[in-house]
Amino acid sequence: MQLFVNLPVKDLSRSKTFFGELGLTIFGASDDMASVVINDDTQVMLLAEATFAGYATKEVADATKSTEAILVLGAENAAQVDELAEKALAAGATPLGPPRQDAYRYQRAFADLDGHHWEVLCLVQPAG
Repeated sequence: MQLFVNLPVKDLSRSKTFFGELGLTIFGASDDMASVVINDDTQVMLLAEATFAGYATKEVADATKSTEAILVLGAENAAQVDELAEKALAAGATPLGPPRQDAYRYQRAFADLDGHHWEVLCLVQPAG
């Protein structure tokens, strides 16, 4: 089974550039939508707001004012978490709080250019 997450974006070209700068592949781009390939089974579909609204049955949330979802990308280790978070910040993302770490995980959060909440997370294997 595959997962396709759909997100409304204000400026598709700007969003494609942002996710490309994170090292992610952009696929199937058209004038009003593009797919960000996370892996073989997961893609994030970026839809121009008007196109997204055409599929939605409710008002489209303003991600700069409310949280409609928290999108989490799994990394293999803390260095990968930091690398992807730093790429996002360099590409214009806004940090969402300090890094969080406990005995089970390390994660960093950021808001993309449209305000969508993203986390980069690696799970820590318990000792012993």
